[in-house]
Amino acid sequence: MAWLKVFHLFGVIAWFAGLFYLPRLFVYHADAGDEISRKRFIVMERRLLRIIMLPAALISIGFGFAIALAHPAAYFHQAWFLAKLLLVLVLVGFHLWCERIARTFAAGDAPHQSRTFRIMNELPTLILLLVLILAIVRPF
Repeated sequence: MAWLKVFHLFGVIAWFAGLFYLPRLFVYHADAGDEISRKRFIVMERRLLRIIMLPAALISIGFGFAIALAHPAAYFHQAWFLAKLLLVLVLVGFHLWCERIARTFAAGDAPHQSRTFRIMNELPTLILLLVLILAIVRPF
């Protein structure tokens, strides 16, 4: 069980690193004034999504479910765990939204102004705090 937790936390940390950094790249991309910079951000965004974030998300979710399936009564019947699963679904939606934004940038369009991405950058932080409270404090 300890090894499952190690790999789950490894995936969570790597995934969140990407979820924190990608919206910041979007801020810089939206403000980029030259074609060379825009092309560089397209490559950085694509690599972050494909090489780091997607594998990390799969590792995080896969090992998280492996932990829960090892003791289903201890997890699937607990309100805190179901709330945590809901937040994971929100993170998956956020991840997919980031992928859509990266594709829009790659197509040559700026989907939003940099201010929107600055605000968007705070969502993963809030979700991480809520997940930690649910997983450690287990308030309900």
